[in-house]
Amino acid sequence: MIYEKELCDKIIGCAIAVHKEMGSGYLEKLYEKALLIELEDQGLKAEAQYPVKVHYRGHLIGEYYMDIVVEDKVILELKTVPSIQSVHESQLLNYLNASQLHIGYIMNFASPGRLEFKRMIRT
Repeated sequence: MIYEKELCDKIIGCAIAVHKEMGSGYLEKLYEKALLIELEDQGLKAEAQYPVKVHYRGHLIGEYYMDIVVEDKVILELKTVPSIQSVHESQLLNYLNASQLHIGYIMNFASPGRLEFKRMIRT
């Protein structure tokens, strides 16, 4: 079973459109702004720098700021790095756990040929 398949397909389509139009070489923040425009143009609710509180033994110890959250369901962690690494996967898993959301994508815009992305699920 694929969680939120239709929503995720739309999100991937938006990210591919941004990568195709912009190419590689820009800062992460510019891809974030472009992707927000593309998501909203597709009728999707998207919020940038979405805060999530982190607790330890019932105590608030800090906040994370996720790059983009779509429809209050899917986390998008944007990167402009040579390749997606395990540290990026750990970051997204932490976001998924702290937010209690189930689906997230790491999207790497650095490759000139194509958008690199990885889907992660919190069960």
